[in-house]
Amino acid sequence: MNRNYIKVTNLIGTYECKVDAKARLMLPSALKKQLANELTDGFVLKRSVFQKCLELYPLSEWRLLMEKMNKLNRFNKKNNDFIRKFTAGVKVIEIDANGRLLVPKDLMLFSGIEKEVVLSSAINIVEIWDKDAYENAISDVDDFADLAEEVMGDQDE
Repeated sequence: MNRNYIKVTNLIGTYECKVDAKARLMLPSALKKQLANELTDGFVLKRSVFQKCLELYPLSEWRLLMEKMNKLNRFNKKNNDFIRKFTAGVKVIEIDANGRLLVPKDLMLFSGIEKEVVLSSAINIVEIWDKDAYENAISDVDDFADLAEEVMGDQDE
């Protein structure tokens, strides 16, 4: 199997950190260790579809997602509109030697990130949130027990 297509799964943890004056964000060491195999390949940073946060994809995960999207018929208007909106603002990101990533200005504006940031693992990607927005999103679920039952309750194992 090509190393570029090794799937990263089960990232773990929620981390608080700060963005510096140059919009650089230091990856917490625990997260950096989990992503060690991906550091040389790079990452893709994009707007979230459902929330005002950013999504950091290891390049291998992004390639898997693009394989699925490449199967969409671009002559179908809905597919074409979806692809355009899904990839709006997408940036290739590298982690520097100090473990920092630069968050582009347009993505900072979209997410409302100013200083305090939460990095939250979301299985195979990392969500990057303004801290206040993250706290609001976590507390915004009306009844998490009902949501958990609806989403996971039909899982027979």
